[in-house]
Amino acid sequence: MSILPPTPGDVLQRLSGVVPDKVLSDLSDATEMWVPSVDPSNTTVLARRLAHFLGQCAHESDYFNHTYENLRYSAQRLKHLFPKHFPDENSAKKYAQCAEKIASKVYADRMGNGDESSGDGFRFRGRGYLQLTGRLNYTRFSSFIGYDCVLDPDAVAKKYPLISGLFFFQKNTLWSLCDQGLCHENIRKITQHINVKGLGLEKRIHYVYEFFKKMSPKPKA
Repeated sequence: MSILPPTPGDVLQRLSGVVPDKVLSDLSDATEMWVPSVDPSNTTVLARRLAHFLGQCAHESDYFNHTYENLRYSAQRLKHLFPKHFPDENSAKKYAQCAEKIASKVYADRMGNGDESSGDGFRFRGRGYLQLTGRLNYTRFSSFIGYDCVLDPDAVAKKYPLISGLFFFQKNTLWSLCDQGLCHENIRKITQHINVKGLGLEKRIHYVYEFFKKMSPKPKA
């Protein structure tokens, strides 16, 4: 009796009960985005890719619970996170706890956004499990998915929270970094593509290793 090679579905099954069913369903529907074309039955490579990806998603979305960027920062937090924009207490107080004003300011004139008065920073704030951000990224994702997320940016949070994250990994060739191994340095490199300052690195590392452990087959007795 021949033994069939493992499939991506076998690896996903090990995550049942660990991540939401919707996440597993979306991953199953989009296997072409995370499964390597060379030897798709290599469970170590599959588990490593998913561990890196899901670990980053888990951190960015508070374990798949939030698909919108939380921008309600206190004045003190604004000074710490965005010292260039809020160099002192007075400048920070004017924006504190107002997500729309904060996003419009800190994301202005970059990532394809207009100036602060355009409101693009808030309109194209982080959405999805990996916080797709900026008009340019929304435009690129719209072309990829075949739906106008520039016109309907909330779709990234409501319809495509996971697919937008897979798109980000694919667009930034992060799968090749995943394939280089499971170590702190690779997690740090991937993190910098998602968060330039590397915020939350220790938590990201924890999630990545935990997911990989869940997907690693138990040795036979």
